[in-house]
Amino acid sequence: MHLKVIGAGQKLPDWVNAGFEEYRRRFPREMRLELTEVPLAGRGRQADTARAVRDEGERMLKALRGPEWVIALEIDGRQWSTEKLAERLEHWRMEGQDVAFLIGGPEGLSDACRQRANQAWSLSPLTLPHPLVRVMLAEQLYRAWSINCNHPYHRAG
Repeated sequence: MHLKVIGAGQKLPDWVNAGFEEYRRRFPREMRLELTEVPLAGRGRQADTARAVRDEGERMLKALRGPEWVIALEIDGRQWSTEKLAERLEHWRMEGQDVAFLIGGPEGLSDACRQRANQAWSLSPLTLPHPLVRVMLAEQLYRAWSINCNHPYHRAG
């Protein structure tokens, strides 16, 4: 099973890369966590923000392999508990389903990404910086995996 994070933005702070990598490396071979970064489109005073979001969305959709279950991370998406995420992760694993998570840039995801997504998920009703979402997502996926295999990482409950 592959879990693929497709995130807008490159050359992020070292702490973001280190945080994501910390959780990525903990996953077992049979459940790999990957990151694909797509460049942010140009932004400036005269930038066409709508076009930038569309361009980023096109690059994100091109990064999909095809049959993945696609989840858009959106502030107005459905909220899941960690336990619910663990249930979903186990369901995807049992179905042999690869999953792709789309994280938009500063202005969010394009309409095309939202339309392609099979579902929308909100990590929080708070507005979070997109680099931080990568780390939080990786941690929650790892925590969900740890619940499913009774690993001691998850001790809540």
